Amino acid sequence: MKGLKSLLLHALVMLVPMLNFGQKTNKIQIYVTAANTAQRLAPVEVRPFEMAVQPFENEIFIQIDTLSKFQKFLGIGGAFTDAAAETFYKLSADKQKEFLRLYFDEMEGIGYSFGRANMNSCDFSSDMYTYVDEGDKSLKTFNISHDLQYKVPFIKECMVASKGKLKMFVSPWSPPAYMKDNNNMLQGGKLLPEYHQTWANYFIKFIQSYEKAGIPVWGLSVQNEPMAKQTWESCIFTADEELNFIKNYLGPTLHKNKMQNKKLIAWDHNRDLLFHRAHTLLHDKKAAKYIWGMGFHWYEIWNGGRQYDNVKRVKEAFPNTNLLLTEACNYPFSWDTFEEWKWGENYGENMIHDFNNGAVAWTDWNILLDEIGGPNHVKNYCFAPIHAKINDNSIHLMNSYYYIGHFSKFIRPKAKRVAASSNRAQLLTTAFKNADGSTVIVVMNKSDEKFDSKIIIGKQALPLEMLPHSIATIKM
Repeated sequence: MKGLKSLLLHALVMLVPMLNFGQKTNKIQIYVTAANTAQRLAPVEVRPFEMAVQPFENEIFIQIDTLSKFQKFLGIGGAFTDAAAETFYKLSADKQKEFLRLYFDEMEGIGYSFGRANMNSCDFSSDMYTYVDEGDKSLKTFNISHDLQYKVPFIKECMVASKGKLKMFVSPWSPPAYMKDNNNMLQGGKLLPEYHQTWANYFIKFIQSYEKAGIPVWGLSVQNEPMAKQTWESCIFTADEELNFIKNYLGPTLHKNKMQNKKLIAWDHNRDLLFHRAHTLLHDKKAAKYIWGMGFHWYEIWNGGRQYDNVKRVKEAFPNTNLLLTEACNYPFSWDTFEEWKWGENYGENMIHDFNNGAVAWTDWNILLDEIGGPNHVKNYCFAPIHAKINDNSIHLMNSYYYIGHFSKFIRPKAKRVAASSNRAQLLTTAFKNADGSTVIVVMNKSDEKFDSKIIIGKQALPLEMLPHSIATIKM
């Protein structure tokens, strides 16, 4: 009799978790964006948990291990360019409020918390400009009056909308023309040796001016795309040249001016040469002590495809170095292709791979552009997640907005990535544990197939239907 009671008690203990499966679904939320449907970050019905059992070869599942934790997450956001600011102020006040809500409200929008701003003009400026008079080596004429018209007030409005959570870093596209060997802000060229210290001082002046204007600067990158000669603002820094500038000029100058807390980001170019640049810079201890992280872009697709593994290689070789994507966009712009689903999938695929390979943050390019993909003073037009038609005073969301939102809305700063594994190549996944204890899992299906899958976490399994060309976020 005693043995029977023990057996019944054991059976009851085994049954209790099963009885709780259906009750736990009220703590779970699933949001879906799917092609050929009206679903855009749409909540869907949550099916009851099942008991997790040994999966067989024909079963499709995502395995989550919240005990295996990796990098701390900083945020997701975009670039606060002149083009974005100018377009914003061409909209009516109510449309401006809608835009701010769409990007920065955590409940009604997608909760952006990270941003980038250009120092001096870039291609997405209406004109070429610097903050000093031509030939001013002493920088006595330095002022940011150009930015006070649009860009500074725009960033400040976004900071308020984000409730002060916006981390901003700044990047130069080119020094003033007189500091370069080609005497031109465009077409590459190099910083002349006699202006190395002047250019380092220029960074300090810019940061001080922005902070005086009410914009805290969290970090800075050394040079946007330092190995690209562009028809727009650009400047070439080889690996050895960037090493010299960081080690002997920019790093010491930041410290001398009590700005050692500013996060210094090197490289800021494509993944293809990321490891080469990291190898050169980070093996030099005198330079590495100044470098907080390595920034990268996604445009290496021009050279044959995405090279995600180079992000992983840097993290393996230099585990204490932070990695973040600092720029990405879809191009060339055409309103005729605005609705194509590939634009959003580009973001989903890249973000999942970059986070899984160690990225702590992810920064899109322009957060707003007009109906021709500008303004842009060299006609280098591209897409943004949100476009405005100025004549109609209307705002238009690309599917890329929703794909980014599947990450930025739910994965919050200070989260830690946890292990997530898919047993099907067609299903990409990443997962994070937020500081509030919630777990966020993102699953993307880029294929034409529909998958009936399961999320296995601990001893439980959550059924999940993945529609063709869809992305889902599970928060539990």
